[in-house]
Amino acid sequence: MIVAKHRRTIERNILVILLIHLLYLLSQSTPSFGARPKPPPIPLLPIPSARQLSWQLSEMAMFLHFGPNTFTGSEWGSGHADPSIFTPDSLNATQWVSVAKENGFTRLVLTAKHHDGFCLWPSLYTNYSVKSSPWRNGLGDVVGDLAQAAKAAGLQLGVYLSPWDKHEPVYGNTVGYNEFYLGQMTELLTGYGEIKEVFLDGAKGEGEKDMEYYFDDWFDLIHQLQPAAAIFTDAGPDTRWIGDEDGVAGTTCWSLINCSDVTIGGTDYEYIEMGDPSGQDWVPAECDVSIRPGWFWHASEAPKTAMDLLDLYYKSVGRNCQLLLNVPPNTSGLISDEDIQVLREFTKLRTSIFSRNLAKSARFSASSTRGTSDFRFAPYNVIKEGIYTYWAPGREQSEFVLYLDFQEQVTFNVLEVQEPIHMGQRIIAFHLDVLNEFGEWQELIDGTTVGYRRLLLFPVVKTYSIRLVIDECRDEPLISYLGLYMDPYSNLEHKSSSWFGSMRFNGSRVLRDWLSAFM
Repeated sequence: MIVAKHRRTIERNILVILLIHLLYLLSQSTPSFGARPKPPPIPLLPIPSARQLSWQLSEMAMFLHFGPNTFTGSEWGSGHADPSIFTPDSLNATQWVSVAKENGFTRLVLTAKHHDGFCLWPSLYTNYSVKSSPWRNGLGDVVGDLAQAAKAAGLQLGVYLSPWDKHEPVYGNTVGYNEFYLGQMTELLTGYGEIKEVFLDGAKGEGEKDMEYYFDDWFDLIHQLQPAAAIFTDAGPDTRWIGDEDGVAGTTCWSLINCSDVTIGGTDYEYIEMGDPSGQDWVPAECDVSIRPGWFWHASEAPKTAMDLLDLYYKSVGRNCQLLLNVPPNTSGLISDEDIQVLREFTKLRTSIFSRNLAKSARFSASSTRGTSDFRFAPYNVIKEGIYTYWAPGREQSEFVLYLDFQEQVTFNVLEVQEPIHMGQRIIAFHLDVLNEFGEWQELIDGTTVGYRRLLLFPVVKTYSIRLVIDECRDEPLISYLGLYMDPYSNLEHKSSSWFGSMRFNGSRVLRDWLSAFM
């Protein structure tokens, strides 16, 4: 009886202790009972629209250049190739979609009409289309096949409709051609379900007819018919060109520009590459590049390697851009086996590197936290997937630092940082420090803009502690994700020397570990 009573007393005391501990933990992670929680910070304008957010979160899209050029071996075409050459007898849009989905692409953008004017759907406004070809007895519709396959797979669809038309006789008649173009655009945007991107450009050969495009009318019509469609041109309005067709963004890349300072087809390339920290318009950048030397498939050309694509990934997605990778179908109407193999190897590389975030084993702390101990803005939010949770520092602070401490030594050579871009782009400059064997912080690498996603690659380091320091920002910085990864595949031959310019090891353990990794 006495023993049982003693046991109950011990159990009751343990419950009391556990309850007290639980209340303490709650007091450290939530506002006091009755107290008003600290609201989120005010977004820093400009901020992305819903369609721009959807576009950027997709990270990678697949471009499909396909048409008569595939069969003639040309890139721009003459506009006079006989439609009878268009004979992709094994065309299978489901294969295109499967290749895209298997390798992490969330959207496909098809050249519904390239500069030669040939339409991959049976347009009512011209006979220069699939309906004049022997393919499927003139009853085929490439756009329709792709739209159906993409919808079935849950992927997004985009279309490219070239403003320049080398076949259409009315081209050069400003009013007439703009009416013609809007008629074709309306066919595409009303006949094939939801369209998530409309890709336009200002390309036109020298000596061609003078032509004024009514871009503002086009944009308004596109957004009226497809409100969720992001419009790409050199200069927006929704997304912009990075200024090259190499798939490489600059090391500084703002999603901000002043649309009034740029024009389609006559743009300052340096300006659209870097963006503008004082820009009043949110227009993120897209990096377009082909897996092959040409945009259309040619039998004599071979695809890039998987390591080439990984390098492009670091320099596009890893620099606050979307990667639009062209993978052209061949004359059979299929994506070639050698291209598929490269894409699969590229996917394996990305999965191997980015599937394990070493930062998730760290203990987090910060120089300050908004609301003191409010869990909604706590430092450990930076290992939660997605942009809608984040670390927010306190207001009117003189320093902004995130600390990561590890029980066991970590080995890594890739840093990932993300901002919650729905709250605006804020970070101007940052750097990463490691704690050396003397207990001193030493700068490992620095960077400028972050935006949706920033990836920095550097020589291998081993440490127990790191800190991310925000050196300069437009307003108090917000960090939605931080990742540390080990990339065992990339080597010094794949990196530009500028990636190492800010390292200062001074004979520390970091230097010895780096050297030993390459000996």
